Amino acid sequence: MDADLCREHLRELVHEELAALRELKKLLEAERPVLASNDLKALQRSTALRQERMSHLARLEEQRRALVTLHGEAADSAGLERLLAWCDPRGALRAALGECRTLAGACRELNDRNALLVSALLKRVSERLEALCGRTQRAATYGPHGDLDHARQGRVLRAV
Repeated sequence: MDADLCREHLRELVHEELAALRELKKLLEAERPVLASNDLKALQRSTALRQERMSHLARLEEQRRALVTLHGEAADSAGLERLLAWCDPRGALRAALGECRTLAGACRELNDRNALLVSALLKRVSERLEALCGRTQRAATYGPHGDLDHARQGRVLRAV
């Protein structure tokens, strides 16, 4: 494969990745209010779309790695840098690759933020279930024979 053909193929992959990352970022931004709304159908749609975008990004990453290895380089960032030095000596793709990194970082931050919200919501649901079922997060006590006694609730010795 010649350098021009390699650069063109890589350019197509990078621009497709940029489009997919932009879509993923929009989905992750829109997902936060959906999580807070408790709308199960909207959450299922959002989750399906996010998974579709993530799968698409994984396929693009695999295609890029395959292109790098096809040219005898390791499928890592150093291998990509060597490939770029050969097929794109003027650095025409550098800005787009930088934007990919920036968008991927933003998506990671949005995903982490949404995960924190999900954790908080799950904790709240768990606490409500415990309250409804009469269970609490009390420390275990030991019975007279040294075994864990889950039935004992403890006693109030003195109320002030």
